[in-house]
Amino acid sequence: MMTPRKIWICCLLCGSGLLFPVSQISAKSNAKGSAKTRESSTFKAQQEKPNAATPTAQAAATEHDGRRDFDFEAGTWNIHLKRLVHPLTGSNTWVEFDGKSVTRKIWDGAEIEQFETNSPAAGHIEGLTLRLYNPESHQWRLYWASSKTGILDPPNVGEFRNGRGEFLCQDTFNGKTILVRMVWSDITPASAHSEQSFSTDGGKTWEVNWITDQARISDEANELPAQQNLEAVKTSAPPNSAERDGQHDFEPLLGDWKYHLKRRMNPLTGSNTWIDLYGTGVCYPLWNRRAALDTIEVDGPTGHIEGLTLRIYNPESREWRLYWANSRIGVMDPPQVGEFTDGRGEFYAQDTVNGKTILIRFVWTNTTTDTPHFEQSFSDDGGKTWEVNWITDQTHAKDESGKSN
Repeated sequence: MMTPRKIWICCLLCGSGLLFPVSQISAKSNAKGSAKTRESSTFKAQQEKPNAATPTAQAAATEHDGRRDFDFEAGTWNIHLKRLVHPLTGSNTWVEFDGKSVTRKIWDGAEIEQFETNSPAAGHIEGLTLRLYNPESHQWRLYWASSKTGILDPPNVGEFRNGRGEFLCQDTFNGKTILVRMVWSDITPASAHSEQSFSTDGGKTWEVNWITDQARISDEANELPAQQNLEAVKTSAPPNSAERDGQHDFEPLLGDWKYHLKRRMNPLTGSNTWIDLYGTGVCYPLWNRRAALDTIEVDGPTGHIEGLTLRIYNPESREWRLYWANSRIGVMDPPQVGEFTDGRGEFYAQDTVNGKTILIRFVWTNTTTDTPHFEQSFSDDGGKTWEVNWITDQTHAKDESGKSN
């Protein structure tokens, strides 16, 4: 089951039938994002995975390779949930409700799960969990987001040992710093059990506040009831609104694509050496078209790239967040945040690349045509000037009949 910390923001009701105040809802509601300083993983100063195994990778090969530990989750599930209404207050009042979840495997070490429930006890809840495995640290990162906010929480990080998965993070709940623990256990081909707990004493004691039991419906990743088929998603009209609703901006990118990428070697050094990469990808709809998962796999002179972009729309700010990760390290980059205006989408982030703080800009154009265009640029002068270092052109992939998928 998905990490439920943001679920309380998604219309969970207290005993009086009123929403919890946001400040009292979730361990993730006041969470700060993870630090942005790092050697960037892909689009941002991308270094492709080499064709030959590195000495570090060879040494790690003797350790447990856990990238398939969550393979059991692939498919469609009925879920029964129990939630402690007022965590860390001494309360013993629980509510119970049912829902469904669907998990799709992306690659060995990456999968995305959609979750939805609609019940008198809990109201309507819609969320997702992106699980990514880091083959270097041999750890999983579990990222949760709700459709209400469109923002990924900081991840729970951990691993499986002897059939039990434990994943921890530090967070803030009701203004107090706590530890949050997710535990997976009792895993069989047809069922699984997970629990979330909070600790206010550094992990000495834990209070369970969320329990999930799953029963498999199918091995296939079927659509949730609220999901529409791909063609319906593409052609549906956005709801009327006095203010522009951008949740449909990326719908034209749904489907199967061929990619031609150009990457500038050694950005911000004066280099004008470019390489070309070619490959394919698929863009899947999430949350009944209000989010999307874009996958890509390409090859070039310097190696192989396998990655994904999770695009989530915030209905309150009317902004998109674009999160990128690659299979080499399994860690989400800080999001590019922005919106579309007159058919042009611009998304910005401040980040650190090769030890230097810079601005990063994504620009999407031609998204409503058969040839969408993407560019990434860096700026080291506060946005006065920009150097393009990544260009993507894509065309619809065709099946054997010649029809676009």
